[in-house]
Amino acid sequence: QVQLVESGGGLVHAGGSLRLSCVVSENMFNFNYMGWYRQAPGKQRELVADMSVGGVTNYAGSEKGRFTISRDNTKNTVYLQMGSLKAEDTAFYDCTARLLTSDYWGQGTQVTVSS
Repeated sequence: QVQLVESGGGLVHAGGSLRLSCVVSENMFNFNYMGWYRQAPGKQRELVADMSVGGVTNYAGSEKGRFTISRDNTKNTVYLQMGSLKAEDTAFYDCTARLLTSDYWGQGTQVTVSS
C-alpha cells in the first residue's frame, strides 16, 4: 500500500516562507507524476505545482515564481518551497503521486498565512 505523509505546514505571517515535505513509502521512480494541491475553505481543490518522473515541473497561477517543487530521490521526498506567502495561500495542502493509473494522496497539512 502506497503511503504519502506530509509535514511542514503551520502558521506564518504574510511575506514569510514555509517548506512542505511529502515522504513517499516507495521509490519515487515508480511514479510517473507527483504534485501538490491545495483546498481553501469554500473553494475547490486546485493544483499548486507538479513534477513528472523526468523532472519537468509545472506551476499554476500566481504560485509560479513564489513556489518551487523539488524532490530528493534518496529520501523519497517531494518538497514544496513556498515564499512571499499571502493570506490567499491559506489552505489545506496535499501531495499526490500517480502510479500507472492510480492516484495516491497523503493526509495533508494546513498552511495558514496571517495578514
